[in-house]
Amino acid sequence: MTIQVDKKDNEAFESLLKRFNREVTRSRVITTARQQRFHEKEPNKNMQRKSAVRKAQIRQERKKLFIQKP
Repeated sequence: MTIQVDKKDNEAFESLLKRFNREVTRSRVITTARQQRFHEKEPNKNMQRKSAVRKAQIRQERKKLFIQKP
């Protein structure tokens, strides 16, 4: 998908850039690219990642409790 913005007569670069950015956000090119980049195909990998994060949090909580006791 290409986005083209033509410069108007006596238009400043800043306003041209602003119009271009507006068109990019309207077309949702960046959001779809990010979704495709970070998409996880297998639900199993998603669950593994979440459980690994949770295990790390539990380890940190236990470590804090162990350090605070003495």
